[in-house]
Amino acid sequence: MDELMSKSPVSGNKRRYSLNAYVVGGLSALALAAPLAVHAATPVVSCESLASMVLPQATITKAEAVAAGAFQSPRQGMGFNSGMDLAGHHEAGSNPAFCRITATLKPSADSDIRIEVWLPRDSWNGKFLGVASFGWGGSIQYPNLLSGLEEGYAVANTDTGHQEGNGKFALGHPEKLIDYAYRADHQLTLKAKALIKAYYGKAPSKSYWVGCSLGGLEALIEAKRYPTDYDGIVAGAPPNPIVNFNASQLWPNWLITQEPDRLMPKEKYQMIHAAMVKACGTAIGQQFNYVDQPDKCTLEPGALMCANGADSPDCLTPPQAYLLEKIYQGPVNPRTHELIYQGPAKGSELEWTPFVGTEPMSVAEDMFRYPAFQDPSFDSRQMNWDKDIETAIKKVGPLMSVDADLKPFFAHGGKLLLYIGWNDFHNPDDLIRYYQRLIKTAGPQTSKQVRLFTIPGMGHCTGGQGCDTFSKVGVIDDWVAGGKEPERIDAVKVVQGKVIRSSPLCAYPMVANYKGQGDTADAANFTCVAG
Repeated sequence: MDELMSKSPVSGNKRRYSLNAYVVGGLSALALAAPLAVHAATPVVSCESLASMVLPQATITKAEAVAAGAFQSPRQGMGFNSGMDLAGHHEAGSNPAFCRITATLKPSADSDIRIEVWLPRDSWNGKFLGVASFGWGGSIQYPNLLSGLEEGYAVANTDTGHQEGNGKFALGHPEKLIDYAYRADHQLTLKAKALIKAYYGKAPSKSYWVGCSLGGLEALIEAKRYPTDYDGIVAGAPPNPIVNFNASQLWPNWLITQEPDRLMPKEKYQMIHAAMVKACGTAIGQQFNYVDQPDKCTLEPGALMCANGADSPDCLTPPQAYLLEKIYQGPVNPRTHELIYQGPAKGSELEWTPFVGTEPMSVAEDMFRYPAFQDPSFDSRQMNWDKDIETAIKKVGPLMSVDADLKPFFAHGGKLLLYIGWNDFHNPDDLIRYYQRLIKTAGPQTSKQVRLFTIPGMGHCTGGQGCDTFSKVGVIDDWVAGGKEPERIDAVKVVQGKVIRSSPLCAYPMVANYKGQGDTADAANFTCVAG
């Protein structure tokens, strides 16, 4: 690992290979940043001339040529230094020359969808990349636009139809909610492809969509509603169905509100996590402080209770043990006793801070306040887990939930890459079941068109103790354009801009297994075996 730690990224125009400079043993270039195959497509018109291009229900507000190295990225959106970078980069690079187009789309009288489309001037690889949003949207994802541009893609992103970072935009604006749910992404795709064809004189040879969280749900919605928009789709941690998922995020706070004695200090979650790792982690998991296969963990909260109902930093009181048990379980309908959404996996406790305090998680509560009930005073601490959930599902579900029937997307030849972290509050077991239903619905031949990766130690889209950084667009491009089915992806862990270790991600149901010799921080010393 000393050689791994000492090398520095390739700079300048070679940045697309930067993470490849950290190759260790069997660490593949595919996992980090796919090499750029330049097709030298020369623009057939000037960038500035696109300002006068007529697009249906759209107004182009700017078309400007941006010189190489001249773009200064606003620090908005998920990207560099977060593990979320869609090309596996871990630092901002210098942009190639490109044509930057901004536009406003109005598919309805109340629509106000802002988009940006960036077209490489000299280095287009002939393909299009749709960049997804995150959370409630409301802004352009500049870091990931830049990341895709540096890989040679024509790239595009939308603010999802509003300029707020929360759900307030949906109050009294049903058309804006439709834009947020699916229309903005589809319209972005159509307009971007039209601009690409006008600029280069030809359509993209392949089109990809990459996103996580909201972006992962956007990915599934695109595949369901518009199966021919994209040839390859990457859906990370899709909160589907979103109402049920948001309800699960509010569940711990509701439980604490009902009995404040259930509240425990942050240090106790660290104690719980340590106990789970000790009881259920392999030697590798214990070394890197995560549970490798949480679905096989059998340690129960009752085993962590203090003797004689006492309280101590290294054990739980009965109310605290009850809270822990119910969080792992997930919310349940009190009338039907049906599970509303599965609780998080064991070993994920260090990621629970937003959910286990005295205040509800605002991102989740906004789903009920605005799209579902149109009531800013709605208080999830008074949630009726029968009627409120049912009503919200009826109102929002038709817009933003995706069943497991994606047959038209697969019939089009589409490839779908799913991924999620075991330390996410979103339990990967949920996505495993969805993956299995996809194949059952579309037929066993579909197994060649969909892959699922469950990532040990990774939090929500990024973070945690696991190796969370790999090139999502590199993997999907190698699969769609190169015909290489992803069975193993070698990912890295980046801390303060430096790669500190690597590990293989194995296609479900395979898991990474240490060979028994060599550096445990080197992916080359692991194989993928049956889980």
